[in-house]
Amino acid sequence: MTDKDNGTDKAPEDKAGDVGATPTDDLVNTQHSITVKRRKLNYTATTGRVVLRKEVLTDGKFDGHVAKAEVFLTSYTLDGADPTKRPVTFAFNGGPGSSSVWLHLGLLGPRRVVSGDVGELAPPPYDLVDNPETLLAHSDLVFIDPVSTGFSRAVKGEKPGDFHGFQGDLESVGEVIRLWTSRNDRWLSPKFLAGESYGTTRAAALAEHLQVRYGMYLNGLMLISSVLDFGTLDFSEGNDLPYSLFLPTYAAIAHYHGLHGDRPLADVLAEAEEFASRDYPWALARGHRLTAEERADAVSRLAALTGLSEDYVDRVNLRVEHVRFFTEVLRAQRKVVGRLDSRFTGADADYGRELFSEDPSYSAIMGPYTAALNHYLRVDLEYRNDLPYEILTRSVHPWSYKEFEGTHVTVANKLASAMRANPDLKVHIAYGHYDGATPYFAAEHVVAHLQVPTELLDNIEAAYYPAGHMMYVHEPSRVQQSKDLAAFVDSAK
Repeated sequence: MTDKDNGTDKAPEDKAGDVGATPTDDLVNTQHSITVKRRKLNYTATTGRVVLRKEVLTDGKFDGHVAKAEVFLTSYTLDGADPTKRPVTFAFNGGPGSSSVWLHLGLLGPRRVVSGDVGELAPPPYDLVDNPETLLAHSDLVFIDPVSTGFSRAVKGEKPGDFHGFQGDLESVGEVIRLWTSRNDRWLSPKFLAGESYGTTRAAALAEHLQVRYGMYLNGLMLISSVLDFGTLDFSEGNDLPYSLFLPTYAAIAHYHGLHGDRPLADVLAEAEEFASRDYPWALARGHRLTAEERADAVSRLAALTGLSEDYVDRVNLRVEHVRFFTEVLRAQRKVVGRLDSRFTGADADYGRELFSEDPSYSAIMGPYTAALNHYLRVDLEYRNDLPYEILTRSVHPWSYKEFEGTHVTVANKLASAMRANPDLKVHIAYGHYDGATPYFAAEHVVAHLQVPTELLDNIEAAYYPAGHMMYVHEPSRVQQSKDLAAFVDSAK
């Protein structure tokens, strides 16, 4: 059990988000320790909301620094460390609309939730345990909840929607990073970003934004379940690219659920990747120019790889959309498979549906993470707030991508720009073979097209895990991923 001593800063009384009060930081410090490989680490946890302010001009005259939002964060800093040599990692999840709870209590933090895994889910009320694999042994940690997630909110008179979009989100999270770095005298520390899902979109864009706006150059990016180019995932009319890029993930899912017999997974993936790289895109591009024989061959190969019937593949015109696949692949068994982690299966109310009613993998983990987070903040970290902690909220939608009007959303160009300007920037990309939200082959496709000199490709490393979007739900993957991220930080600092 983690040792804890009360800090000098006392927790505030429960807040109800008093919109009439003057916004002020409400950070709380507590002291803790954890043993990692027989080494006792003493650390300070700081949690609470920081006020973001903006320089305002009225009729060309400076009108002060006006409060715009209160952003919730939790930081962990190793006591007694040299700040010029001690790395710091800023971490966030995605959504958009997700808090940082998943990376915080699932993988990186000094405490983690016990949620169980496929076939052995933990029952409520769940549990928290020490995390001896925590990245804190190698880096200080700062977990950031973007505006409207967690306890983060816009202040009275401000529009939450100003933060609910690509640029507003980028600027607000970037300002949190600048503030924390400045207030904690960490400008000379090695600095890393760790993002998951849309958090990888944010992290890649932040790498360039921090350089251009603040002159802050990073040492590394940790991109977990990455999406850098939405064109690779957008199943829209006229865009055939996602059908090919999702295929190896469909094949992996079919293999996991026994639809490839005793074939090794590596063989199945190799076949799927070859078909997805050459013959399948060609068949989709041919359209009505395919001969009957060519179409039949494509239908047969696609059905064999995905575990779907030839009739179904033919009826959807060789184009298998991802949620339709999760709903269809085990329909005969009256099961649906998860989108975030397709190792999970679940029941539905109606097995004639085209699209499942809910993602069984998200249903499996939401309860444990929500309970653990609410307990941990109040009891261990002594922070109290009567606002609901928004684990994953829909209130940020519709998310604005106005900066990309007339084109698809991509930050691959921003990542490439950051790497060209900072040739020492290292990138770690983590892939889950059963991730049906951000498939590994799509992410590989983006990396293969990055506009960087060939020698900079050596700055990018990849890690693959036999699990899904939050691959750390799978215990062997969690342990291995923790080692991989620690090694990355140690090598890139």
